[in-house]
Amino acid sequence: MTTLLIRGADHVLTMDDDRRELAGADVLMRDGAIIAVGHGLATEDGQEVDTVIDARGCVVTPGLVNTHHHLYQTLTRAVPGGQDALLFGWLKTLYPIWARFTPDHMFTSAQIGLAELALSGCTLSSDHLYLYPNGSRLEDTIHAAAEIGLRFQPTRGAMSIGESDGGLPPDTLVEDEAAILNDCIRVIDAFHDASPASMCRVAIAPCSPFSVSRDLMRDAALLARDKGVMLHTHLAENDEDIAYSLEKFGCRPGQYAQDLGWVGPDVWHAHCVKLDASEIDLFARTRTGVAHCPCSNCRLGSGIAPIRAMRDAGVPVGLGVDGSASNDAGNLVAEARQAMLLQRVARGADAMSAREALEIATRGGADILGRPECGRIAVGARADIAIWDVSGIEAAGSWDPAALLLAGPTTVRDLVVEGRVVVSDGALKTIDLPAQISRQNQMARGLRDNRA
Repeated sequence: MTTLLIRGADHVLTMDDDRRELAGADVLMRDGAIIAVGHGLATEDGQEVDTVIDARGCVVTPGLVNTHHHLYQTLTRAVPGGQDALLFGWLKTLYPIWARFTPDHMFTSAQIGLAELALSGCTLSSDHLYLYPNGSRLEDTIHAAAEIGLRFQPTRGAMSIGESDGGLPPDTLVEDEAAILNDCIRVIDAFHDASPASMCRVAIAPCSPFSVSRDLMRDAALLARDKGVMLHTHLAENDEDIAYSLEKFGCRPGQYAQDLGWVGPDVWHAHCVKLDASEIDLFARTRTGVAHCPCSNCRLGSGIAPIRAMRDAGVPVGLGVDGSASNDAGNLVAEARQAMLLQRVARGADAMSAREALEIATRGGADILGRPECGRIAVGARADIAIWDVSGIEAAGSWDPAALLLAGPTTVRDLVVEGRVVVSDGALKTIDLPAQISRQNQMARGLRDNRA
């Protein structure tokens, strides 16, 4: 048995059911689970603690949870021609570049994206991979996550309607729908682990209403429920998205989702910037989740998602950094601050507190990914912990160091995932990060110069 003790934290923000905040507290973990939270903790059976982390001068939180990403996009940050475009124009700029990706591009880009997330306090991340050029497969990202050491929720995305059939993506990036469904079965059978300690759960995720058929959306929902896995897609992202839905389907996105079986607690949709009151009510009644991506929504000019209205209605909401081609960062704690600030811009300074935004980024995200054993510090929860050093300049003068999103660091000092130290003293411990950054930059130059 492996035991780890976090000792003497200035503040422990548990995000448990009572939202307890403990001063001078400890967290004790054994074999990947939290076994005690309190003061002066020691193992009851006298077993020696394998690792002790001194957390004086630190705030301890649950690991943050990222509910929407496109990890392959870390190779296409700040691409000229897409920097100032709306969603559809941005996609048309980038599709030809992504069509040149190989499995090595997918693996390396995923590792860089996941490393960036880890350093920003993330312990559990989903990923939406919906294009598979040149032999790329979902497991390219799964193997990347296993090496980094983050808990992973990859989604087998897909596009099946190309430009020649009225869709947005080029024909070279779309797949046959029967082949898509067969590969969903393959990756679920090979990699999905439904256990509470799972480090990898697979979901099914047709890309969007403008890149797949109604039949694929419907069949994907049937398959996911037969296999007991979750469903994910983009929905109601901007005005173009709404106009497309009205023109092609004769209804708004919420009705489209409902008609095809895409509502319920096993479904989460990305963005939902343009949900109206009736759609918010639908999602609340059905417990359909929303992955809120505020920085990407700002970058693409999509708007401010009505998160305050969603939360008040009872819609489950988590946080996502989205792809690094539209963010262009993957810092989850910075994303949480942006979520808080945008709701204040839209609704007033009391619209969202720092603690509520942190809750969305932890237990909120874990819940919509179907992982209630994550995103909180409580006995029986998984040992996924972020430790933030608040003794530095970012929090100097703060009267409330626990209000991390108002005055605090944007990188972790230490990160623990399933009881394993992944980040220590601000450095990723699981891979040679400088070497992988160098490889990533070499790949990006090759894509830029049309050599890849």
